[in-house]
Amino acid sequence: MSTGGGFNKVLAAFDGSTDSAKAIKLACSLATKYGSDLVVVYVYSPAAVGFSASSGVPIPDYRELEEAKKSSAQAVLSKGLQLARDEGITAKGELVEAPSVVEALVEIATREKVDLIVVGTRGMTGFKKLILGSVSAGLANHSPCAVLIAR
Repeated sequence: MSTGGGFNKVLAAFDGSTDSAKAIKLACSLATKYGSDLVVVYVYSPAAVGFSASSGVPIPDYRELEEAKKSSAQAVLSKGLQLARDEGITAKGELVEAPSVVEALVEIATREKVDLIVVGTRGMTGFKKLILGSVSAGLANHSPCAVLIAR
């Protein structure tokens, strides 16, 4: 953690949404002001495929589906990294496949010794909370560091 009142390392969560783009810009502004390292993270969920082994049908090969999902996720992360470059910041990118976005971001923040997580109020999920998105609310409750929610 930073001891000089600034932020040594900032994590910006990006999912392609308008609010997460605002989070990237805000994180870049802070990184410029404090000379911080910036990590842009996109967490995507595993490909969900329903299958019952008891049906007697051979288990299908889902590698193509998984690769398509990972390729799509990489494109989203690349867009976030480009937004940072547009703001004059060269950021480290991290692509993570995990069932829980909050848990993954908390783990990365802990591992990377992040001083601040910047996240948008709402992401790309279909279910909208009234005040905060589920990820921003979860981070506010479970983060090992400060959380800044961009609106």
